[in-house]
Amino acid sequence: MENNSILKVPLQLLLSRDKIIIASFNEYSLGSLLRLSLEKKAIRVLGIAESYRRGAGQYAFLAGVVMRSDLLVDGVVLGRCKIGGMDVTDSILEMYHRLEREDISALIINGCIISWFNVVDLNRLHRETRLPSICLTYYPSTGLREYFIKYFPDDWEERFKVYEENGPRIELVNKNGFKVYLRAVGLDVDKALDLVNKYTVSGRIPEPLKLARSIAYAVMEEAYRAETRPC
Repeated sequence: MENNSILKVPLQLLLSRDKIIIASFNEYSLGSLLRLSLEKKAIRVLGIAESYRRGAGQYAFLAGVVMRSDLLVDGVVLGRCKIGGMDVTDSILEMYHRLEREDISALIINGCIISWFNVVDLNRLHRETRLPSICLTYYPSTGLREYFIKYFPDDWEERFKVYEENGPRIELVNKNGFKVYLRAVGLDVDKALDLVNKYTVSGRIPEPLKLARSIAYAVMEEAYRAETRPC
């Protein structure tokens, strides 16, 4: 499988006690970021998270969840990026375009540095999708420059440049009283926090990212078992 091979699954998940019913779903388009309105009941975001296991293959698994602000899931897309690579932005863009959705109003990503220092370029995501692009983390950091230099001496400057151009992490308190650290391109920080709060039920992590992380982990575990399973 090539690195750009992505499984696209536009769907609505309807959960019952013993089964998941999967159905196609696409209601309407919200248009460009200028039409993003936090008051709309059914705005949609694409939440992206990853899962990987160092030493178990070259790739990390990405999952994207399209979720409405009433917390109804109506899209899932899978992808992957190289552990320690510089291709995660390409992968996220391809996942977004593979969905072929015009009703997504913003991107929310679970961290700007994922899959072992694979740096998400928020400015490029915003430029190429024309959507507000938000990166969310949950714990303070003393800085990463020394780690870029230590682990990636050949291209640390390129990685660090993208990281720096994403802008500073802004420490905020979400509606549940937890500190979160947010970067946003294409949307002011206060509006970005409002959007994150809209999708956060409990704790720190918004629901689209929780689900995306769980899906990515499940895919990673299955891929790992498939590789190690006796023929």
